[in-house]
Amino acid sequence: MLMTKTRRFFLLSICLCTLVILVDARTALARTQEMFRAGVASTIITPAQSMWMAGYAARTKPSEGKVHDLRAKALALEDSQGTRLVIVTVDLLGVSRSLRDWLEKQVHERYKLHPEHLLINASHTHCGPVVKERKDSIYGDNFYGLSPQQIQQSRQYVETLQQKLLQLVGQAIENLAPARLAYTHARAGFAMNRRLKTERGYINHPNPDGPVDHEVPILRIDNPDGELRAVLFGYACHSTTLSFYKFCGDYAGFAQLYLEEAHPEVTALFIAGCGGDQNPYPRRTLALAQQHGRALANGVETALLSRASPIRGPIRSALETVTLDFAEPPSRRQLEQQAKSSNKYERRHAEVLLKELEQTGKIRTTYPYLVQVVQFGSDLTMIALAGEVVVDYSLRFKAELPGSPVWVAAYSNDVFGYLPSLRVLREGGYEGGDAMRYTPFPGPFAPSVEKRVVDMVHKLVDRVRAPKSN
Repeated sequence: MLMTKTRRFFLLSICLCTLVILVDARTALARTQEMFRAGVASTIITPAQSMWMAGYAARTKPSEGKVHDLRAKALALEDSQGTRLVIVTVDLLGVSRSLRDWLEKQVHERYKLHPEHLLINASHTHCGPVVKERKDSIYGDNFYGLSPQQIQQSRQYVETLQQKLLQLVGQAIENLAPARLAYTHARAGFAMNRRLKTERGYINHPNPDGPVDHEVPILRIDNPDGELRAVLFGYACHSTTLSFYKFCGDYAGFAQLYLEEAHPEVTALFIAGCGGDQNPYPRRTLALAQQHGRALANGVETALLSRASPIRGPIRSALETVTLDFAEPPSRRQLEQQAKSSNKYERRHAEVLLKELEQTGKIRTTYPYLVQVVQFGSDLTMIALAGEVVVDYSLRFKAELPGSPVWVAAYSNDVFGYLPSLRVLREGGYEGGDAMRYTPFPGPFAPSVEKRVVDMVHKLVDRVRAPKSN
């Protein structure tokens, strides 16, 4: 009996000592971390009325209610030198270049935030509203075939959305308060490559042997005392679990909800990665969307238990446009023949290009592609790419860029269509060029596409990683 009490006392002493060591280690880590200022804000962007939904051509009617609210969130960061970065996330299929341009101009005028310090990312949920603006829309009018009334409704939604995003950025900046940043990562396994080679070419189907990126990058934002305040996390996978008629953030929306339910004082923000050729499997039911959301949230929770690496400043950002070439466009005769197609999307695509030819005398041959890079001291590199980027880019940059961890986001600043790698372009299929029929663009990109993007990323990474000369 005496021996048992002694053992219990011994074990209790070990546990207490371990707890003290862990607390001391956490305190010591906090003291070594550089102090930033951080602010977060969140707002509901669910349409107030039934609207046509974005993402699927096969839909035949507008929305019918919601599963949960769509949200826009903003994370404002300020380093010790006063340099700010604002990351805006939206539960939408994408953001157009004109929406980005409008918000960029407004936040610069009101908050002196330079363009390179604004990053906008869309979760790419296929259960949000069509975003149609005066100049353009995600995938153009030929994809959805909207009526004039539906186009006007979508434009009105965008006008409201713009004001909400502007207010959101302002609120995040107003909420700036002392904070410490740290990076960690986890994994989630429900994404699978969806490009399967068959006798008919590459089709959209589960491919267990195709490339994937299962990493879940995480930026945690803590108060000075070590209490979690916000978490920014990413994943490379299409938000296409669902295809019904209710507004919903899909797995990314559920992951954010689950994290915020588990941490009531915390704001969870999702950044979509290079999931252009990745789908969540299995899919097509609400239960599966919740299941994938729980898997992603569990990955984040697991990472939050691990020891994160402190993030230091300064924040250095770069944003530039690189010109991408399209392949040689079809001739007028080819377009006129295509305009007789029984496939309504091929027909509409030809009609759009013929109209462009009539109005301008030519068909565009290039696209101004946005590339953004953000560097946190020597501790983290974030690359934000426009469009639906295939996973090859994420894997390549992580392999080619040594030093600090590399976080690659897609669906950023301008979601115009797919960005294939050279491999995917040569293989063809939906992501390789077929999806262009749903856009106002002439056809696939030229073989120079990957090199142009990669070269620009390396250029910007070199710029932001290089220390500034005194």
